[in-house]
Amino acid sequence: MSAAATARLTRVARSSLDLVAVALLLAVAVVGFGPSFDGPQYLVAGLGALALGLSIAWLGARLRWGVLPVAGATVAAYFVFGGALALPHTAFAGVVPTLDTWARLAVGAVTSYKQLLTTVPPVSASDGHLVVPFLLVLVAAVLTGSLALRVRPVAWSLLPAGALLATQILLGVAQPAAPIVQGVVFAVVAAVWLAVRQAWDPLRAAVRVEPSSTSDAAAVQHSRTRRLVAAGVVLAVASGAGAATGALASPPAPRYVLRDFVVPPFDVRQYASPLQSFRAYVRDDASTPLFTVTGLPEDGRVRLATMDAYDGVVYNVSDEGAGSSSAFTPVRSNMSPDAKGTAATLRIEISGLSGVWMPDAGAVRDIAFDGDRADALRRTAHYNDGTGTAVVTSGLAAGDAYTLTSVFRAVPSDATLADAAFAPVKMPKQTGIPDQLADLASKAVADAETPIDQARALQAWLSTDGFFSHGLTGDVLSPSGHGAARITSLFGGDQMIGDDEQYAAAMVLLSTQLGIPARVVMGWHPDEDEDPGSVFTATGDNLHAWVEIAFEGHGWVPFDPTPDEDQEPNDQTTTPRANPKPQVLQPPPPAQEPADLPPMLASDREQEDDEPSGFEWLGPVLLYGGLTLGILALLASPFLVIGALKARRRARRLGAERAADRISGGWDELVDNARDLRARVAPGATRAESAAVVGEAFEQPRVVALAERADADVYGPDEPSADDVAAFWNEVDDIVGEMNGSTSRWERLRARLSLRSLRAGRRGAKP
Repeated sequence: MSAAATARLTRVARSSLDLVAVALLLAVAVVGFGPSFDGPQYLVAGLGALALGLSIAWLGARLRWGVLPVAGATVAAYFVFGGALALPHTAFAGVVPTLDTWARLAVGAVTSYKQLLTTVPPVSASDGHLVVPFLLVLVAAVLTGSLALRVRPVAWSLLPAGALLATQILLGVAQPAAPIVQGVVFAVVAAVWLAVRQAWDPLRAAVRVEPSSTSDAAAVQHSRTRRLVAAGVVLAVASGAGAATGALASPPAPRYVLRDFVVPPFDVRQYASPLQSFRAYVRDDASTPLFTVTGLPEDGRVRLATMDAYDGVVYNVSDEGAGSSSAFTPVRSNMSPDAKGTAATLRIEISGLSGVWMPDAGAVRDIAFDGDRADALRRTAHYNDGTGTAVVTSGLAAGDAYTLTSVFRAVPSDATLADAAFAPVKMPKQTGIPDQLADLASKAVADAETPIDQARALQAWLSTDGFFSHGLTGDVLSPSGHGAARITSLFGGDQMIGDDEQYAAAMVLLSTQLGIPARVVMGWHPDEDEDPGSVFTATGDNLHAWVEIAFEGHGWVPFDPTPDEDQEPNDQTTTPRANPKPQVLQPPPPAQEPADLPPMLASDREQEDDEPSGFEWLGPVLLYGGLTLGILALLASPFLVIGALKARRRARRLGAERAADRISGGWDELVDNARDLRARVAPGATRAESAAVVGEAFEQPRVVALAERADADVYGPDEPSADDVAAFWNEVDDIVGEMNGSTSRWERLRARLSLRSLRAGRRGAKP
C-alpha cells in the first residue's frame, strides 16, 4: 500500500475514533436526563441531537467551514429538526415543523430551562421540556466534534463534553439513576481515547501506532494493540475500583441541583382553610350558582380542598414539606401518574365562586385553561397529587373556565374491603384534640372486628345518633366552626347537633385517636335524589364535607358521617342537664393559659417572626444571571478556545530558547495571520515563496525584504541579538496591522475565528 493511501486510512481511522469517542462521552449525559422525564422520549431528542451535531461537526471539518458557517448550520438544524425530535406534538404529522413549532423553539431556547426547573419531575415530554436536552446536546455535539476533528491536542474537546455533563447534573434531580456508572464510563472513555490519540500522534507519542517498516508491521501492530488493550483494561479496573471504594468509604451526601434553589416551594400556609368558610357558603350562597360542571360521572364528587392537619382551632392542609399534603407543584400534563380507574373529561365554568381554591374531581392528570385569564391562571396554578387539591394563586373570578382530564376510581364495596387493612400512610401530626375523644372512639368501635367495620361504626354512630342543623335563622342553635371547643360541645350536650363541618371533622378526629388514616374533604356532590343531568350546578345548598379513609390497595374511600337534613333535634334546648351542687365555698380556679385564638389575618397560620430581609430577589438574580452567563460561556467557548490556542502559539514562538527560532517564529506568525486572512500560502513553501504570495495579496512590498532578513538571521554565521529579535517582531506586528487594516471588519472577524493556521500546524520554512 502506498504512503498516501496509508496516510488517508490513518486519517479516516482517527476521525472515526474521534467521532465514536465523542458520541460515547455525550451519550453519558443524554442518559443522565432519564430521571427527569416520564418516558423514553428524551432519548429520541438527545440521541437525535447528538447525531445531528456530529454530522455538522464532520461536515464542517470536511469542507473547512469557519465558526460562523458551523454556527449557522447548527441554528438551521435546531429549527428544521426541532419539531420532529423535541416538539412532535406541534409538528405536522409529527415531523414537518409548523409556525407554532418555530415559535416554541425560539422561545424555548431561553425559557425552557426555567420551565424544566420549576416543574416537578418526572416531567411530561408534551409540555415542551424536550427542548432542553435537544438544544444542549446539539450545541455540545457540534462543539465537541469540531474541536476533536480540528484542534490538537484533542483534550480541548473534553471541555464542552464535561460542561454538558455538569449542566445535565445541575438541571437534573437530586436522586440520579446511576451517577457512579456515569462517572466511570465518562472517565474510562476519555482516558482510553486520549491514550490512543496520543499513541497516534507521531510527534508526541511514547509508542507510535504506525510501523516503522513493512517487514515488521504485523509484529509491531500486534504488540502495540496488546499494549493499548492492556492499558484500557488497567484504566477500567482502576476506575471501577476507585468508584467502588469511594461509594463504600464515603457516607451518602445530598446532591444539590438547581431546582432546589430556583423557585421556593409553594407555601400553602398563607391561605386560610376553606373549611372555615363552610357556614358562610351555606348562609350567603344557598341559591347562588358558584360554578357548573359538565361531564361529572355518576357518583362523582367535586373537591374544593382536602384537609389533614388539625391544630385545635382549624383543619387545614399540612405544611410539613414534600411528601405531605403541602407538596403542591405547578400544573403539568402528567399529574397523578399512579392513578387507576376510568378516565373522564370535565368542563368547569366559574360563576360566583372566588378565592384561590380551585374545584376539581377525581385524580387530575391535566388542566387546560381557556378564556381571557387563561395565561394568568396557568402560570399560578398548583396541584397536589397526594390530596387532589388544586390552588390558583391569582384567584378565581367569574368567566374563568378550564377542562380537567381526570381518572375516577370506583368506590369499593364493604365486601371488597372486608379483608383490607388501613393503608400505612404517614399523616401530619395532630394537636389540640379534646382528651375525651379517645374514650368515645374506643367505645364506638368496641364491637368492630375489621378495619372497615371500625370506619362504619364511627360513621353510623355520628349519622344515627346525631342531629342536623346549620344554625341559621329558624334552625336549632348550632354554632359554626370545628375547633376543640366546638367539638367538645358537640359531644358534651344532650344531643349531638351540627352540620357537615362538625361531623366530618369529628369523625376524622375520632379516627385519628384510633390510628386510622383519615382526612376531611370539602366539596360538592349531587344528593341521592338529585339528577345532575349533563350539567351539575354547585351552590351553597349542595355544599358538603365528608371523610376519606385510606385502605391498603384501594386508596382513599369516602364516608359521609353527617345525619340527614330531615333528622332534626327533638328539643330546642341543647345545653347539658343541670347537676346542682351544695352551696359551699369553692377554691379559686387554677390559672388558665390564654386561649389559642385564631389570628386576626385571613390566614389561620402562625405569623413568621422574622421580617423579610429585603434581599429575597438577590438569590434568583444571581442564579439566573449565573445560568445565563454559563450558557453564553458555553456558546462562546469555540471563540475562547481558538483565541487561547493562537495566543499560546504566539507566546511559544516568542519564548523559544534560541534567538534564531524566535526569528523563525516571528515569520511563521506573519504567515499564519496571512493564512487566516485567506491568503493562499502553500504549506511547506519557502520564505521567499510565502513572501511573494503575501506581498501580492496585501500589497506589502516589505514582506519580501523581511523574508530575506529572516533567512539571513536564521542561517547566518552569527546568532541574532535580543535587539534584532525585538526589531524583527516589531516589524512583523507592524506588517500584520497593515494587513488587517486593508481588510473589512467582517474579514478581520472571520480571521480571528479561522482555523486555517491551526490546521496547517507547525511546519518549518524551507530556505
